[in-house]
Amino acid sequence: MGLKRAVDFSLALIASAILLVPILVVALCVRLTSPGPILYWSKRVGRFNQIFLMPKFRSMRVDTPTVATHLLENPDRFLTPIGSFLRKSSLDELPQLWCILEGKMSFVGPRPALYNQYDLIELRTAHGVDKLLPGLTGWAQINGRDELPIPEKVKFDVEYLERRSFGFDISILFMTAEKVIRRKGIRH
Repeated sequence: MGLKRAVDFSLALIASAILLVPILVVALCVRLTSPGPILYWSKRVGRFNQIFLMPKFRSMRVDTPTVATHLLENPDRFLTPIGSFLRKSSLDELPQLWCILEGKMSFVGPRPALYNQYDLIELRTAHGVDKLLPGLTGWAQINGRDELPIPEKVKFDVEYLERRSFGFDISILFMTAEKVIRRKGIRH
């Protein structure tokens, strides 16, 4: 087990224990405010373009089309009563700790593409970004999140690939915490 994997596993285990009560509260809130499952499992593209299932607390109605949110004509109409809060607070991402424990994700890396984001997958593959484990957060994430066009997102992913280090990952985690607290770069 490499250093990054050991740190990811240890931090995910600690975070899961510390966040157990908030995770249960969010799960209960999702259950009580909209019909359907608590978790939404989406097909995502992992390391070497392998498809895996990534859980999120469900913030959208069950009849929402399976496309990136920014491609929906009016995404707000698909949000559950607490969906906007879950997304803006990033609480919908908490179940992804499971993927980190499993080794399918890391805390830091390119955000996993949806299985049908072919343009993003193709560009990442062409630049070697597909060699990386996807992350809960990443360099592109803190440099624009939902606001970045795909070529710009891949540019940041490539920069992360070239600069990755333990120190850079720590910096990205701290910058992510600041963005989440300030709710910057989140559209829906």
